[in-house]
Amino acid sequence: MTVRIDETDRKILAELQRDAGQSLEDIATAVGSSKTPVWNRIRKLREAGVIGRQTVVLDAEALGFEATFFVLIRTSEHEADWQRRFLTALRERPEVQEAHRLAGDIDYILKVRVRNARAYDAFYQALISEVRVHNVTALLSMEEIKSTTMLPLAE
Repeated sequence: MTVRIDETDRKILAELQRDAGQSLEDIATAVGSSKTPVWNRIRKLREAGVIGRQTVVLDAEALGFEATFFVLIRTSEHEADWQRRFLTALRERPEVQEAHRLAGDIDYILKVRVRNARAYDAFYQALISEVRVHNVTALLSMEEIKSTTMLPLAE
């Protein structure tokens, strides 16, 4: 369901995407409003499900997670039981930052963040011990060029 938002809502959302930790006063100033109307709009956007949980973005490299792998998975199994076990395995692995089911030749793509290649191998061995996969291709990211969670809100 699409929620109707106006230009002020878009400005508020853009500010929250840029830095959700900023004060209500700073957001109100940036969007040209006062705190109470901005707070009411934020509350309504939360209630409508437009704004989800708030979190902190950590610097992975500063914490020693220096390797990002994109893992392409092909499977010959598509039964409900296999899929349930596979999805459970992915959800239980903190190394998996993203997982997508795809259309086309590849069934799934995972974004896996680990400390190094040895840690990736441990992840891979654990995954294939839990679920059977037909083919796995791991691609090491040499450089992150762009990464964002921000949506393009301009209308």
